[in-house]
Amino acid sequence: MDVPGKATRIRLLDLHSPQMRAFHMTWLAFFCCFFAWFGIAPLMAIVRDELKLTKDQVGWCIIGSVAITIFARLFVGWLCDRIGPRLAYSGLLIIGSIPVMTIGLAHDYTTFLLFRIAIGIIGASFVITQYHTSIMFAPNCVGTANATAAGWGNLGGGVTQMVMPLVFAALISVLGFSTATAWRASLFIAGTVCAVMGVAYYFLTQDTPAGNFAQLRSAGSLPQKNAIRGSFWKACSDYRVWTLFLAYACCFGLELTLDNVAALYFIDYFSELKNMDKVQALNTAGLIAGLFGGMNLFARALGGIVGDRFGARWGLNGRVKWLFIALFCEGLALLLFSQARTLMAGIPLLMFLGLFVKMSNGATYSVAPFVNRKSLGSVTGIVGAGGNAGAVAAGFLFKSTAVTWPTALFILGICVTCASFVILTVKFAEEPWTESLSEKNLIGEPMGLELATPQPAV
Repeated sequence: MDVPGKATRIRLLDLHSPQMRAFHMTWLAFFCCFFAWFGIAPLMAIVRDELKLTKDQVGWCIIGSVAITIFARLFVGWLCDRIGPRLAYSGLLIIGSIPVMTIGLAHDYTTFLLFRIAIGIIGASFVITQYHTSIMFAPNCVGTANATAAGWGNLGGGVTQMVMPLVFAALISVLGFSTATAWRASLFIAGTVCAVMGVAYYFLTQDTPAGNFAQLRSAGSLPQKNAIRGSFWKACSDYRVWTLFLAYACCFGLELTLDNVAALYFIDYFSELKNMDKVQALNTAGLIAGLFGGMNLFARALGGIVGDRFGARWGLNGRVKWLFIALFCEGLALLLFSQARTLMAGIPLLMFLGLFVKMSNGATYSVAPFVNRKSLGSVTGIVGAGGNAGAVAAGFLFKSTAVTWPTALFILGICVTCASFVILTVKFAEEPWTESLSEKNLIGEPMGLELATPQPAV
């Protein structure tokens, strides 16, 4: 989307310009969504025992939590092109908080699964995060902005693995809650935070550097809603969109899967944790799983930064080559991690895997904004949905009674390694943003998180 006033640099301490307000609010909102989305994951050992869930039922819960997000992301991408990211994000946060707060009403497998599916709509927040930062930042740093905002937001998936067991334990030890009440109260707290963030997003952000969509359309500076009909189908007809869909299925799909299963995986397959009491094992497994999510603090941003560097040196096709490298290394790392059986080997390999998973995420969205800028929301939504499609496919491996979880990870490692070569088919014949800002004119422009954003506040 061509809008004036895009920031060419990122300045983290700037809280006044609309570009940096959007940057900080997008990652904070996504952090809250991710925290709530996977808040139940580190407590699943408790829920599994209370509701007497089988392996197959746990698998369906994993699938359900990410399946609905496929459709939610497609819809939200379409919606952003029409009403803007500000209204879309505020509405999603408030509506999505409702099933998070009310999952405590679940009393059996069926009701728990339905709530878990409903919570999945909040995962569509990622699309709005990438859409909003893509509008606010220029081509020379959009990969860095997208990757950093999404990475810090994804950090919520790691923090929740560490924090939710502590909240759960505090509710039991300090307030005297039973285990059944404590996990329900923990999710109610997470949902409340999301609702508050939805209100804050409405008042503290604007759609573009120049103003909100409604104002710009009234002034004739932005195409009317009926003028962008067919943008979704134009995005669907581009093979590059579906190739990036596959790439994101292989990286973010794996991240979602590990966010869901990591704590249980360490509890069930690492002997050191089997010898601990239940609460201690839960806290330890949550801490280890949190290390994987914690890599988002820098690794996804690193993927975007390297993508921008490759783009400045070798153009858009250079960005694609970096995505191939990151995905290929991710596949190899996953193959190694699947063979680990002790914490001494498992924890370092999990961190190594996390590095390339997050960098691949960032690398994907250093390419996606340049595929079709007139259908930015649709492209962002389709590619983002790929992550959830990948998680759904992986979920069927993890629910199978014929496949152990280590074997499932090994199979996924083979799939990711092979898929990385498909990414090399993505080609760009010319620079698609010549009407607004050329990357060639920005070669040599310094990029970095500490640099100034020259745009004034609006």
